[in-house]
Amino acid sequence: MRALITGITGFAGGHLAQILLDRGDEVFGVARDLGYGLNHLTKKVEPVIKDLQDYNTVENLLAEVQPDAIYHLAGQAFVPTAWANPWDTFENNVRPQLHILQAMIKLNLKARLLVVASNEVYGLVPPDQLPVSEDTPMRPDNPYGVSKVAQDTLALQYHLSHDVDVLRVRAFNHIGPRQSPVFVAASFAKQIAEIEAGVKPPVLRVGNLEAQRDFTDVVDVMRGYALLVEHGLPGEAYNVGTGRAHSIQYLLDVLLNYTTARIQVQQDPARMRPSDVPVIYADNRKLKQQTGWEPTYKFEDSLRRVLDYWRGQVK
Repeated sequence: MRALITGITGFAGGHLAQILLDRGDEVFGVARDLGYGLNHLTKKVEPVIKDLQDYNTVENLLAEVQPDAIYHLAGQAFVPTAWANPWDTFENNVRPQLHILQAMIKLNLKARLLVVASNEVYGLVPPDQLPVSEDTPMRPDNPYGVSKVAQDTLALQYHLSHDVDVLRVRAFNHIGPRQSPVFVAASFAKQIAEIEAGVKPPVLRVGNLEAQRDFTDVVDVMRGYALLVEHGLPGEAYNVGTGRAHSIQYLLDVLLNYTTARIQVQQDPARMRPSDVPVIYADNRKLKQQTGWEPTYKFEDSLRRVLDYWRGQVK
C-alpha cells in the first residue's frame, strides 16, 4: 500500500511511519517543518516540507504520490494553545483537511482518508454517559474541541455528498517517547529527568491533578489507525482508547516512583485551564469488534518509556 502521512515529523506521525514500514507499506510524508525528524526510522523516508494550507501544494502532492491511503495527522494539537489563539487553531486544523478533500475529488483519487479528531469533541460528559461511545453527542467545551468537531463532521459531509472513503478517528490521550513536553506525561517526565541530572531545582510544577483521562501508548494508537485503514467501514467514527481512566495524580505518582530523587510538587496556576473535563474514557468496543485491536502496553510501562526517553535527552 502507498501511504501518505501528513504531519509525519510529529510525535504520532513518526511512530505511525515505523508501523507502516514494518508491515511493508511504501511510506510518503509531508510536514510544515522537520519537527522531531525521522532519524529513528529503520528505513529512510524523506518528508516533503510544505504548508498544507495552500491548496495547490496539496493537489500537487496528491497527484504526485497517488496514495492508496492518507493518514491526516497534521494540525495544532495542544488545548491551551487553542485557548490563546482559537482562530489559528481552527484554521490549522480545518483548512488543510478541506484542501485534501477537495483535491481528492478534483483528481478522482480513490484513496482511503483517515481523519484524526479527538475525545475533546465530546466535551463535558455526564458520569452516567461514561464510557463515551461514538454515539455520544458532541459538546466541545474548548476551541480545540470545536476545531475537531469541524474536522469530524467535514469528513462525514464529504463522505455523504461525494462518496469520499473517510474514516473518522476520535483518539483519546496518547503518550510515549518523543512527545512534546507541553503535554502532561512528557512535562512531568522531562522535569524529573532534569532534576535527576541536577540542571533544575527539585521542584516539579503541575496543573490540575484531579482530572482523569484515558491514556494509551502512542504505538497502540497508531496500530489502531493502521488496522482501521485495513478493516474500518467508510464514513464511520471510531474511538481509539484503552477504555480505562487514570488520574493525573496517579500518573505523577507512578513517575515519582521511578526516581530516587527527592522532589517537591508545586501547583502552577499557569498550567490550569479555563475549563477541564473531570473524567472521560472511551467505549472502544466498535474498534475492537471491527479490527481485533487490543492495547499491548500497560499504562505504567508507557510512563517508564516516557521517562527513559527524557533521561536520554537531558544533558
